[in-house]
Amino acid sequence: MLLPHPTFAIFDIGGTEILMIMLITLLLFGSERLPDLARNMGKAIREFKKATSGLEEELKRALEAPPPPKRGAQERKPPAPASRLPAPAPPADPSPPPEDHPFPYP
Repeated sequence: MLLPHPTFAIFDIGGTEILMIMLITLLLFGSERLPDLARNMGKAIREFKKATSGLEEELKRALEAPPPPKRGAQERKPPAPASRLPAPAPPADPSPPPEDHPFPYP
């Protein structure tokens, strides 16, 4: 089986197909707007790469940074000794258990 040389095929598109695409693009946009179109496309690709690299850097920093301390971890006081704590009072009116519904989602 003969396979085309890899330098002549881009995504399985041959030279004739690329020439046709370029000709149709030239006819649709004209020779005056084609440079502006290419310039704007280059700017869009550059912005996309910049945003992608910014996101990658942010993810790397987030993964390398130590986790923040838990809130309230420093504010907690050590528990009082057991001999000073009063015995907990039993609940005055125990609430009934929740009802089981045939459908768990409302």
